[in-house]
Amino acid sequence: MAEEINDVVIIGSGHSGGMAAKILTAKGISCLMLNAGPVADVSKDTELRAAYTLPFRGFKQPGTLTHVFQSNEFNANTWVDEKEVPYTFEAKHPYNWVRVRLFGGRSLFWSRQSFRLSDYEFKARSHDGFGDDWPIGLADLDPYYSQVEAIFRVRGRAEGLAQYPDGNFVVDDSPWSGCMQRFVDAGRKLGVPVCKARSAEGVDGLASSVNLLLPDAFATGKLRAIPNVVVRELGVDKNTGRVSEVHFVERLSRREMTVKARVVVLAAGTLESTRLLLNSRIANSSGALGHYLTDQVYGPGIQCSVPEARDGKPAPDLMGGYALIPRFRNIDTRSSNFIRGYALNVFTGRGPLDPRNFAAYGEELERKMESYRGSGFATSLMAEVLPRYENHVRIDPTVADAWGIPALHIDTKYSDNEINISRDAVDISIAMAEDAGFEVLTKNYEPNPPGYSIHELGTCRMGDDPKSSVLNKWNQSHDHKNLYVVDASSFVSGGWQNPTMTILAIAMRASEHLAEQMRQGEI
Repeated sequence: MAEEINDVVIIGSGHSGGMAAKILTAKGISCLMLNAGPVADVSKDTELRAAYTLPFRGFKQPGTLTHVFQSNEFNANTWVDEKEVPYTFEAKHPYNWVRVRLFGGRSLFWSRQSFRLSDYEFKARSHDGFGDDWPIGLADLDPYYSQVEAIFRVRGRAEGLAQYPDGNFVVDDSPWSGCMQRFVDAGRKLGVPVCKARSAEGVDGLASSVNLLLPDAFATGKLRAIPNVVVRELGVDKNTGRVSEVHFVERLSRREMTVKARVVVLAAGTLESTRLLLNSRIANSSGALGHYLTDQVYGPGIQCSVPEARDGKPAPDLMGGYALIPRFRNIDTRSSNFIRGYALNVFTGRGPLDPRNFAAYGEELERKMESYRGSGFATSLMAEVLPRYENHVRIDPTVADAWGIPALHIDTKYSDNEINISRDAVDISIAMAEDAGFEVLTKNYEPNPPGYSIHELGTCRMGDDPKSSVLNKWNQSHDHKNLYVVDASSFVSGGWQNPTMTILAIAMRASEHLAEQMRQGEI
């Protein structure tokens, strides 16, 4: 293995790595894929058990996976063990890093919200003067977005809004439920668009790298994959300045190994890719590597009740469905105390409401829970976090993972901009809900910690200037011509949108550029 020179080594098997493999192998390029986790066997590795048979009755065991709010006893084996693979932060600035080390990565657990970025995000500096524009715009990614939407079968409806770009959709022509229509009407009075959400239908209920990208790559006979290997470092040829070796350790046996590569495509996810580059001490002549960490604000929102749906007697078609309020602030006018914008997910439910919505206990709580069952209506925030240089990651000099690889220290916090956005979002939610005739039960203005959205972005940003960016507009390292980074670490700014469609489109575009560079003999 150490003597063979691989055409392309792809590190990571999620959406970005899977897309790179699909495109490159279709062009006839041989690829070796390295992944830190095993191949999941659903029939073998999962077991349905009743909650009462588990020691903690299905809840999370205290002291384990403290930063993964999504974890419980039913899915505990899904997430990266934070004792085996630690990371650090200052106690006053916590960060929730949610990681999956399975073949297919977090693509296996994607919520499937499918949005394009608009030029309000790509060209944000030109719009409001803060930060930097991307070196590409919506027109550059439009054809790639369309191809990705076709592969993942994105359901949506054309809305004709510049801030919510239309795409290549499976048409959603479903009618609004009664309560949703009331909310739509309330938004219209305030100039707030309430739109159909957009989500990937995928195939057989799954829209992952494992079922929609990697099978095509394997079918070409040009892809080999090695699971259970943790990449330690990238080696650079001192004579050429190009990445020439990938050093890794077998996860279970701890055996150290090396592969040679003509090209390396890094697709391990924002923070893991950046950690690898920092530990390798490469690709950072700009000094920008590790900086401008961002994600989205989650947490703020409201919980309501639709009065006509209580006591088990809702009118037909009153409840059900979900919607999205796309960004509407700072489009044609300027907000007084924040820049950029946010979106709101809007949900209705026919099940029980959370008991924390009621200031009651005992029999009174039981009566209220039964009365309010099936009447739930809620909004939940997705807000842009500004990309700031001081929000960064670096290598912790004293902490390492189970294989002796130095861990990442994360230093990031929200600014007043994110706090003010959160207040505005909750206030507009309340105003619309009350206009629609709903009872507002609870309102939460407090954001969850950074990282909770599981949308970490930036830290290896693209740009035209090698002095202030790590990658060029093709996701190619300014410092090392044969190194491409195709995951969300390349983002210049985040926006309010789930980033997956943009990650896939960027990975497709970068891989086509790489294939053409290899065809021409430039790499």
